[in-house]
Amino acid sequence: MTDQQSHELLSRRSSRLLIVDLQEKLIAALDETVRIPLLEASELLVDGANLMHVPVIATEQYPSGLGATVTSLAQKIDCRPAKKQFSAMLCSGLPAAAEATDDRFQIVVAGVETHVCVMQTVLDLLAWGYQTYVVVDAVAGRRQRDHQVALDRMANSGAILTTTESVLFEWCRTADAAEFKSLSTLVKARPPG
Repeated sequence: MTDQQSHELLSRRSSRLLIVDLQEKLIAALDETVRIPLLEASELLVDGANLMHVPVIATEQYPSGLGATVTSLAQKIDCRPAKKQFSAMLCSGLPAAAEATDDRFQIVVAGVETHVCVMQTVLDLLAWGYQTYVVVDAVAGRRQRDHQVALDRMANSGAILTTTESVLFEWCRTADAAEFKSLSTLVKARPPG
């Protein structure tokens, strides 16, 4: 048996969390049955990232027209660049993965809408050489077909589909981690579903 772990697993030292356009007006356009779980998953991701010291970036698509990042997230995320392009790559400040100086080559993506800004961002992240994870319970769109086709396209292009809790426990890795009890408390507070 070896101590070697899969290169497919997320590492808190190699990751960033990118929240794409979770803004007031964009969120309001979602059905409540989609909006509430999306926000709960996204808040859990941000809380977990902050607990594990994983850098978080939240983009805002045309904020003068679509509003700012929802308050519950904005108060937890310092870096919130504005953009007009649908892909978040140019405003994120991320270099090509090969040029990164901090060894953070894994990008975890959440946000809206799955088939527009999220998908274009993910395809650009892949083109720029990042190992890219799409958190399926933390991305959404107004229409289920658009959402599903975009998930399929991103996966077929090389993105790794995952869930909020999978991300958090991969960042934690062991029940011996100093953050494990705090993480468990965060996860247990999440409504079932």
